[in-house]
Amino acid sequence: MRLLDCHNFHDFRRLAKRRVPGPIFDYIDGGADDEVTLRRNTASFEQCDLVPSVLRGVENVDMSVTIMGQKLAMPFYCSPTALQRLFHHDGERAVAAAAAKYGTMFGVSSLGTVSLEELRKAHDTPQVYQFYYHKDRGLNRAMLQRAKEAGVEVMMLTVDSITGGNRERDLRTGFSIPFRLTLPGMFQFGIKPMWGINYVTHERFRLPQLEDHVDMSGGALSIGKYFTEMLDPSLNWSRQLDGSRAAFDQLAEIVDAVGDRIDVIMDGGIQRGTHVLKALSLGAKAVGIGRFYLYPLAAAGQAGVERALGLMRAEIERGMKLMGCTTVGQLSRENLRFR
Repeated sequence: MRLLDCHNFHDFRRLAKRRVPGPIFDYIDGGADDEVTLRRNTASFEQCDLVPSVLRGVENVDMSVTIMGQKLAMPFYCSPTALQRLFHHDGERAVAAAAAKYGTMFGVSSLGTVSLEELRKAHDTPQVYQFYYHKDRGLNRAMLQRAKEAGVEVMMLTVDSITGGNRERDLRTGFSIPFRLTLPGMFQFGIKPMWGINYVTHERFRLPQLEDHVDMSGGALSIGKYFTEMLDPSLNWSRQLDGSRAAFDQLAEIVDAVGDRIDVIMDGGIQRGTHVLKALSLGAKAVGIGRFYLYPLAAAGQAGVERALGLMRAEIERGMKLMGCTTVGQLSRENLRFR
């Protein structure tokens, strides 16, 4: 299977599964506990249908949006995710370059593997920095100041990390940073040697957003201590709870409550352009994608991410034309019918 054989989310997933070791794939692919909410995040989109509106003379489509003061050429962006250079040796560099090519926003995680300063200097497209809320308020101020000085436009506060999620796939393989693998986990790395060759022949693995604040010499234990000892557990919004409601299921309620005061952005389960259109029709100003670009990143680096973003853009444009919409602002709940 080649990158050119990938035409949708599931194709990228299959290619990634072939090319990266099992523990790495499971880290991207898995969720908490029984992964009920993980599955529901995508299944929830199938509970409503888009209403076509043809013979409207739609020749050109403008799918640009403005969120949090940032102009995006497309109504979706690459959400910040951790440890990207584990999936592919270019990591965040590949994602940032692909996002810049398509004129959309990309995210950098506190657990990112390339510094937000490097990425800000390399690309002038909007950049979001995801950070955790620490018990040490001085540390919070320092991280905010660092992002401001780097020229980052948008901050994203993670609120579901008051405790780590129970990711049982990772427990079975022994996935950790650095690796403390079980025998089955070691076997999976042995049968995918190219990942290991790329890992050891490129620059060493780092967490540049944290290395000035956290002693990383303890490897996996340092990461664990970071979550258990340094983060503030008083935040009380939750998304790591398996069995909780899917993002799309509660989108309308959130838009109705606050959508006239803040930009509502939805993230979770996006696999198709039609999913994006359904979220926008319910009132989201834009959507974030995660696994949708992580699988192609793991499979083929920047070329994979570019192909995935291009396919999503084409699906959204095709869907808007068939719905008779020339701009994102014309999408509304009138475009939807719930079953």
